Amino acid sequence: MKTSTYKQGNDYFRHNGAGEMLVFSAADFEDFRQPRPDMPAEMERELEDVVRILATNRWPWRLHATYDETISRALDVYERVARDIPLDGLNWFFDHAETISDRSIDRIAALGGGIAVQHRMAYQGEYFVERYGSAAASATPPFARMLAKGLHVSAGTDATRVASYNPWVSLAWLVTGKTVGGLRIYPERNCLDRETALRMWTENVTWFSNEEGKKGQIKVGQLADVVVPDRDYFSCPESEIADITAALTVVGGKVVYGAGEFARVDEAAPPPALPDWSPVRRFGGYAAPAAREPSRTTATMRRTVLAPGHAHAGHVHDFTCLWGALGCACWAV
Repeated sequence: MKTSTYKQGNDYFRHNGAGEMLVFSAADFEDFRQPRPDMPAEMERELEDVVRILATNRWPWRLHATYDETISRALDVYERVARDIPLDGLNWFFDHAETISDRSIDRIAALGGGIAVQHRMAYQGEYFVERYGSAAASATPPFARMLAKGLHVSAGTDATRVASYNPWVSLAWLVTGKTVGGLRIYPERNCLDRETALRMWTENVTWFSNEEGKKGQIKVGQLADVVVPDRDYFSCPESEIADITAALTVVGGKVVYGAGEFARVDEAAPPPALPDWSPVRRFGGYAAPAAREPSRTTATMRRTVLAPGHAHAGHVHDFTCLWGALGCACWAV
């Protein structure tokens, strides 16, 4: 706080608060191949010290929390702080919240907080089912129930640590309830209609960044950030949602990307992917792999992809399947 201020920066890139790892003792990892970790006894004390500083200085915060056991303990801290320092208007929230309980949802709502969900279960759903069972996985996270209770809920990717940066994969997960491997983990009651899912990605996000009324809608007076997809998101088959790509992207009223019929208005290509060894430079992005012939490298990577035991992803025929097979693309940014 001595070197930066809340909201320091501009509309494109600015300081937006603290998180998501406020203290190491409150960080529960999300590898569902492993048993749930128990947070240490010092979690509450260390977390309270930080939250009091943030609340006193009116900084919003976000806290990584996968399991309800962690969330409930963090809420004990927040409620204790709120008795001394009002949390109204801080727009604090939890990230992830896969196994959150109804009681914790109600406690968050009472304190004026929110939950940001990410599509980690699209990549780790099979692992979760294997460890905890299909019934437990049927609402992880229970985003439909969160919304029904009137909680602030937004969507994101958590890229590239545990999921792809591709928003359309997240939207497909919210709408279909399926993993990238095709496993249906959510019943219809925990899936969202397409408009609600899209609002979670656009309009709902503005509460979390304290920018309500400034962006998130195509509306006079709001930031001119617009994307034109290559097909109609609202009418295309559900199976195609994850394959949608941008045909045109406008940021701040300026065209920053154009393809197909919009290529003529794209004045400058995006810079090469970093780092310079990124596979994206050679093989293309998530949804637009470069044309290529099968090679020895491809065969080698197929064997590498299959080695970790991601049987749920199916056979990897080419690099378009690579991200779904590995789940985490952090090494390939």
